[in-house]
Amino acid sequence: MPLQAHAQISAPSRPSTRVRPGDAAWPTEAIWEQLNRDVSGALVRVQSSLAACLDNPQNAACEGVFRLLKNPYAIGDDVALTENLGWVGAWTSQPSAYAVAARTAQDVAAAVNFARIHNLRVVVKGGGHSYQGASNSADSLLVWTRKMNAITLHDGFIAEGCNGAPQPAVTIEAGALWGQAYNAVAVTGGRYVQGGGCLTVGVAGLIQGGGFGSFSKKYGLAAASLLQAEIVTADGVIRIANACTNSDLFWAIKGGGGGTFGVVTKLTLKTHDLPNFFGAVNATIKAGSDDAYRRLITRVMTFYRDSLFNAHWGEQIVLRSNNILTIRMVFQGLDQAQAIAVWQPFFDWIGASPQEFTLVEKPVIVAVPAQHFWNPAVLKTVPGIVVADGRPGAPEGNIVWAGDAPQSGQVLHGLQSAWLPESFLRDDQRERLCDAFFVATRHWAVELHFNKGLAGAPAEVITAARETAMNPAVCGAFALAIIAGGQGPSVLGIAGHEPDITDAHRRADAIGQAMKELTTLVANAGSYVSESNFFENDWQQSFWGANYPRLLATKDRYDPEGLLFVHHGVGSEGWSDDGFTRLSR
Repeated sequence: MPLQAHAQISAPSRPSTRVRPGDAAWPTEAIWEQLNRDVSGALVRVQSSLAACLDNPQNAACEGVFRLLKNPYAIGDDVALTENLGWVGAWTSQPSAYAVAARTAQDVAAAVNFARIHNLRVVVKGGGHSYQGASNSADSLLVWTRKMNAITLHDGFIAEGCNGAPQPAVTIEAGALWGQAYNAVAVTGGRYVQGGGCLTVGVAGLIQGGGFGSFSKKYGLAAASLLQAEIVTADGVIRIANACTNSDLFWAIKGGGGGTFGVVTKLTLKTHDLPNFFGAVNATIKAGSDDAYRRLITRVMTFYRDSLFNAHWGEQIVLRSNNILTIRMVFQGLDQAQAIAVWQPFFDWIGASPQEFTLVEKPVIVAVPAQHFWNPAVLKTVPGIVVADGRPGAPEGNIVWAGDAPQSGQVLHGLQSAWLPESFLRDDQRERLCDAFFVATRHWAVELHFNKGLAGAPAEVITAARETAMNPAVCGAFALAIIAGGQGPSVLGIAGHEPDITDAHRRADAIGQAMKELTTLVANAGSYVSESNFFENDWQQSFWGANYPRLLATKDRYDPEGLLFVHHGVGSEGWSDDGFTRLSR
């Protein structure tokens, strides 16, 4: 049911090409000024923040820009930038022509109506973390939700139009980041909300992509926690979507991809009791030979199956190409002594063969009261855990995990992912899997994200995931394998700051070869839409599997003219790669 109806002005019927600056149909200054009045002065004529580098890339101003590109909060506060600056051979971050720095759903509706009426390319950006480049496009009108970041806790929430008992929940506006959400819900509110692992990822984008957090094996997909959304659809109507109202739209935005079915402005998510402790396990082990590394891979995967394949454990083990294994795991529901006891047999096995294995980084196993796990004041006292936003006057809560900091401003060389079925943990299959891992590492490092596969989770978590639009393959996967590489702050076209194109292509080939070793073993593995290959071939099947026809029908119902376009988003096969020219579907 629409909350507010907006004046409908007829647009040209099924235009074949969207309007760009310089075209005769591009809105005049007077028309843009009217939009500015409609959104109470929130219209921005976007200027590239990299302009200082174009004439003289070596000047002090340009150097200052590239220092800021190492700060994800500075990037996020800049209307012209995105968290990633591109993907070699795929896309380069480009500023929109204009942006509406929305403060309300009415601002968003005004921008959507304007784009539809004037046949403009529209882009949506909240956290700006899209690896696929979905949150930027030159010559577009940007709907920028960064200023919409209010967070409200509820002791008892019932979705509009629904019956049932009230439940604890939190309402989060679309521009909020997960670090802000955890600070409000866990640190201040003493509750837990299932969200992303990276603190600067946008709340709305993560939910629409399905969404994994460090503790997904316990709390499930972030999208499965969605109780209700406020969303502006392509007709400019502000709608409520939940299990009882616009239920098809509600289902679609739970994993069907961001910026596709409408512009989400507000989300209400259920919250959970905090466990007593959250904790982490860190260690790095180097094998002295290829044979020893093979044994190490087999041993750690057997240990994972026997001891970690349950709701307590999440995050990563990384199999590197130099015979190094890195452990970056987290846990919930265990205290420090219990976690140490779980890992003791594995590290005893390592210690029994000092001639074969070296602890490059000795094991560190710590647990903290769960309410402090995201507390910026506490985290800043621990050396090397987080990096703070160093800008004068920056909010105290602006922190990022130190391991995520190098991603700021990066240009990707390649990124591929594949879900690994639980069946490969069985005794009769595990050796084949471990052999494939070893061969893959001869090309590139393999990251095993155990929290991004739901096999091993409680039955209710699996059931809830099947009620989302995510590829059902996630429910039977014990992990998501990610193979990726990129280069720190760099921009195509700025001398002295450009990515090494030759090296980028070499790395992309190596990443592809590494993933081929896994996908040859696991046919039709499926891929996580938010962390996937820009050049994915059968992306409809890979991202959504059997859910794609239903998603496409929902897209056609709520956006029949294809106003909202993202690369490899639902319905994008009807448009050119840049989203400007209509094709036959």
